[in-house]
Amino acid sequence: MHTPSSPFTRFLLASLFLLPFGCRAAPQGNASGSQEGGGPGAAAATVDASVPSADGILIHYHAEGQGEPVLLFVHCWSCSSAFWEEQVKYFAPTHRVVTFDLAGHGASGMGRKRYTIEAFGQDVRAVAEALDLRKVVLIGHSMGGPVALEAARLMPDRVVGLVPIDTLQDADMHPTPQQLDSFLDAFKKDFPTATRNLVRQIVPPTADPKIVASIADHMAGASSEVGISAMREMFAYDVAAALRAVKMPIKAINSGMRPTRLEVNRRYAPQFDALIMPGVGHFPMLESPDAFNRTLEQVVRELAGPAPARG
Repeated sequence: MHTPSSPFTRFLLASLFLLPFGCRAAPQGNASGSQEGGGPGAAAATVDASVPSADGILIHYHAEGQGEPVLLFVHCWSCSSAFWEEQVKYFAPTHRVVTFDLAGHGASGMGRKRYTIEAFGQDVRAVAEALDLRKVVLIGHSMGGPVALEAARLMPDRVVGLVPIDTLQDADMHPTPQQLDSFLDAFKKDFPTATRNLVRQIVPPTADPKIVASIADHMAGASSEVGISAMREMFAYDVAAALRAVKMPIKAINSGMRPTRLEVNRRYAPQFDALIMPGVGHFPMLESPDAFNRTLEQVVRELAGPAPARG
């Protein structure tokens, strides 16, 4: 595996990349709760359900709270909707909040031959349509950033803003096929060890060791088949083309671990902006949830206007 000093590894560790938090068995059918979440009358309902994606894979989702804009959270590589628990608690009093598990992750189904960003975008679309969501802000962490971009291309009439989280720092950065193959070799040989090594390289020395250990433990238990496929597809995805296609405002919340090259991204999306959150690494929502929630609240307000008053 590439060492931490390798330029390619530094790129991977801080790019639009990875990181899981939990993994649960895929459901055999619909989860408990209604699948009907759309319309003003259903806005406050708490919903736990599953909906077929475009290819028939069942996607598990959870919705609670009320108020627009709707906040739809897209998790990162090899994790699940559990990653966003602190955000659900914070935002549900003032917003409709929706979390879900991408195919091959968490409580959603498996069975794809390739876990592409395009197919993940269809997962997001399926959830948004099942709940008939309007005025949506898509919030995507790491791999969830390009997934959110793809979903916004699929449903521009529903999405009013994008918030990438520690991702999309440089739309022009691409590994060569040889670099990617070399990097993936370690995951093919020993997925748990490679993922544990990876997560420890992407957090700052100040991160809570318990949080780091929890992330590394869950990451090591993720599906290697899904993870390796999704990782390869993630780096094959044309971020620049997706940025060109979306017209809604984009404001990233990134750490300072790797520079965010606004001048590059704005060649493709002039509306791209970023806020750098100090003192955190790749997981701001876990490392410093209170500060992250306040920052996200500010960004959502800038993108879509103020939310209703709390309580």
